[in-house]
Amino acid sequence: MYNNAETLISQTGLRYTSKENGSPFQGVGGTGETMSCIKCGHHRLRRNGTIKRFLNSPMFFCFDCKPPVKVEK
Repeated sequence: MYNNAETLISQTGLRYTSKENGSPFQGVGGTGETMSCIKCGHHRLRRNGTIKRFLNSPMFFCFDCKPPVKVEK
């Protein structure tokens, strides 16, 4: 997920001296706006997926894995 060039242990005992601080989900908005798809594992915005019942419990699926069903009238 991160491209860390320096992975050696420094003299102070710390690793990853070039790693950026913070979360990879900064700037997305508030908390809870992304969910991990149970099928592909990618984090998607909640509006880009749906909750489906799978193995008798509600799971999040992104629209790439389970496209929305179009209802014809």
